[in-house]
Amino acid sequence: MRRSEFREKIVMLLYANELDGQLDDTDYSKELLNRYQEILEKQDEINKVIRNNLVRYTIDRLNLVDKAIIQNAVYEMLFTKLPPEISINEAINLTKKFSNLDDDTAKRFNNKLLDNISKSIKK
Repeated sequence: MRRSEFREKIVMLLYANELDGQLDDTDYSKELLNRYQEILEKQDEINKVIRNNLVRYTIDRLNLVDKAIIQNAVYEMLFTKLPPEISINEAINLTKKFSNLDDDTAKRFNNKLLDNISKSIKK
């Protein structure tokens, strides 16, 4: 499975968790389920980073799909050795695929938020 497909499945799991928390784990690889569990275990820390970087906005106002995309990207920035630019680029690609309307508002919002998060992590 390509890394972009892996991220897409993680986002889908995070989104499903926000909706009802039900998961049929027979459909997913062990690696994918491990990453999903790691994100859930660190979700409070991830969400705190997101909250601290939102400007005139609250985390509970985020679209659930965007929230899942952002959570995965923040996890990658905090807990993997992946360069932040790759996490941000992949998150924007997912936004374009799943959340972006014709006006690119979601893409711009997520890009700005993730850029702010990346800068705050480097400090």
